Amino acid sequence: MEVAEETEIAIVGGGICGLATALALHRKGLRSVVLERSESLRATGAGITIRTNGWRALDELGVASKLRQTAMPLQGGGETRCLKRMDLITALAESLPRGTIRLGCQALSVRLDSSTSSPSLHLQNGSSIKAKVLIGCDGTNSVVADFLDLKPSKLFSLSEVRGFTMYPSGHNFGNQFVQVKGDKCTVGRIPIHNKLVYWFVTQKVMYGRGGLEVPKDPELIRQLTLEAIKDFPSEMIDMISKSDTKSLSNTRLRYRSPWDILVRNFRKGSVTVAGDAMHTMGPFLGQGGSAGIEDSIVIARCLAQELAENYDKKSRARNIMMMKVEEALDKYVKERRMRLVLLSTQTYLAGLLQQDSGLIVKFVCIFLMTALFSDMTRHTRYDCGCL
Repeated sequence: MEVAEETEIAIVGGGICGLATALALHRKGLRSVVLERSESLRATGAGITIRTNGWRALDELGVASKLRQTAMPLQGGGETRCLKRMDLITALAESLPRGTIRLGCQALSVRLDSSTSSPSLHLQNGSSIKAKVLIGCDGTNSVVADFLDLKPSKLFSLSEVRGFTMYPSGHNFGNQFVQVKGDKCTVGRIPIHNKLVYWFVTQKVMYGRGGLEVPKDPELIRQLTLEAIKDFPSEMIDMISKSDTKSLSNTRLRYRSPWDILVRNFRKGSVTVAGDAMHTMGPFLGQGGSAGIEDSIVIARCLAQELAENYDKKSRARNIMMMKVEEALDKYVKERRMRLVLLSTQTYLAGLLQQDSGLIVKFVCIFLMTALFSDMTRHTRYDCGCL
């Protein structure tokens, strides 16, 4: 029988949250490995909006200054910029020690060792990794979330097309985030710099012979999107018609319900989750990515003291160390829970308002939004604290 490799901290998923978590741990002097199923680091969704709270977290990680040079600040309160997702992933990955990221490592299942209670991760290539701490940052279809018995994320009856458009001679859109709403869809435009624009089109999912269909072919995505916005302003139509085909993606919008985040147990032994595996949410507040980066700061801060104190202890102290690690993970979950309940509630209500929810449901949503979130931008002023 093949002997399992042992490591201190294993992170499943090499997306924004997984890389940010590894970097936060590295800044605290803790080693980790990131297991990414793809053969290369990649980013779907083209752009990502980072609000003031997200920039605070990126400052803690030490990558904010470099990233600010890639994107212009947008007009409005606080600091908001739209980044190319790949720029963010590259900045995080390049800040990690060599060998931290392992590509082509697809996780199949998680088990707890009966004798040591350590999590063991089984990979598609037949190997396994035993870790003192396992953190699932593996998105909406999370193997680690399945191990924690979390309910699957749910679908909005909405999809979102995203892409980039380059203007070689420069655009004249300034630094404003613009949204145009129609009866069946919403078009958003966010400048990244004076020659590049990120855009999105949120619309109801399309019905076809096979039921609900979300096309994946880039050219088909563009043609269907142009058809959906044919009555929109000409500059929006021109923007999408001239988009970079390689940047186009079409995604069904998902969410984890606020009540699930409020009551679910996000830890089992020394296993937990972060990012979309924990709290996937709609894009309506532009907080999904930033919330995952906040997770990375908090989990590294909570783990650092316990693991640093016991890093080189012998096996005789293992039970004590594992108890301390579990306490640290409980502290992480407790600190994040209400922040995530509020974010998920606000995005859930915003999503219901965009889809066909019926007049009564929309009335209730408007009432709750007014009662609970009268300050619509309060979520951007949140501070996750220092590493």
